[in-house]
Amino acid sequence: MLEVGKRAPAFSLEGSDGKKVALKDWKGQRVVLYFYPKDDTPGCTLEAQDFQRAQAKLKKKNAVVLGVSRDTIAAHCKFRDKYGLGFPLLSDPEHAVIEAYGAWGEKNLYGKKSLGIIRTTVVIDEDGKVKKIFPKVKVNGHVDAVLAALDE
Repeated sequence: MLEVGKRAPAFSLEGSDGKKVALKDWKGQRVVLYFYPKDDTPGCTLEAQDFQRAQAKLKKKNAVVLGVSRDTIAAHCKFRDKYGLGFPLLSDPEHAVIEAYGAWGEKNLYGKKSLGIIRTTVVIDEDGKVKKIFPKVKVNGHVDAVLAALDE
């Protein structure tokens, strides 16, 4: 179970830049790891655009953003290019990392239950420890809350 103050689960996933991206690559920087259901859907697009607009503020706070979904690298590249996203989107088709970070579970959409990605953001500090967990994220105002958490 993911807990604040504990070491964040290690991972290595293929990124939209064609390279493997691992948590250890960002040692010494803060990582905003956000899990989202699907590329190029309304809520996911708004969230990605909000993170993109916040890039300068995040950089000032020594933080990088990594987006994770089950989508393919091809879908990530199309999504990235369509909206000019300047941060890596990582593909986790087997949802192993998604599960390790508590972002996989039962969802209820219009009365229909299914398993899938629960929109979640995890802030990881410079030493690789979990600083803050945002479960069941609502998109509006979320990036501002993440920025505030980086100041705590």
